[in-house]
Amino acid sequence: MSSIIPKPLAELIEAFGQLPGVGPRTAERYAYYLLKADPSKSAILAEAAANLHEQISTCPKTFALIEAGQKYSSLYTDPRRNKQVVAVVADAFDIVALEKTNSYNGTYHVLGGLLSPIDGVGPDQLRVKELMKRVDDDGVEELILATNASVEGESTALLITQRLGKRPVKLTRLARGLPVGVDLEYADQITLTRALEGRQALI
Repeated sequence: MSSIIPKPLAELIEAFGQLPGVGPRTAERYAYYLLKADPSKSAILAEAAANLHEQISTCPKTFALIEAGQKYSSLYTDPRRNKQVVAVVADAFDIVALEKTNSYNGTYHVLGGLLSPIDGVGPDQLRVKELMKRVDDDGVEELILATNASVEGESTALLITQRLGKRPVKLTRLARGLPVGVDLEYADQITLTRALEGRQALI
């Protein structure tokens, strides 16, 4: 490709191609768009990417993403938030999905992944120890395990359950069930199991 198009353009296409979910054709479209667009758009994109790591940090309590220089996440310091209720999520972006519901006023704890020995992710790679410290320090009354309905999610939930030991903490999970419009024959085993466990009486 470098012999057909100028090297700077080829390098930009290659850079876009390293992003997850971006194939060769999509990478080319992104690069050609920036080439034909006003140079200010490329400058804005470049500046935002260059500042990304310097200007973003993680909250030492929740491990949610915060701006550099900020001490704690507002999701933790906001007095309207209930520190005794903690939703445990795998990734910082899982918080965004829960916050969009506008129906949760507790705090969060980001594990930094899910237990997966095959991928080299063991208990020591997750922030479970930090979670237990929060449980003790903040007098947490309920942990909501908001991990994926997968083998890794189930294993992580079991690990947290074991680490809690005899602490007087209510342990709950997000309700699992069948999505609207999905036929039983296409539902996976874990989803069906959760749907049966969470069945409700109609009368």
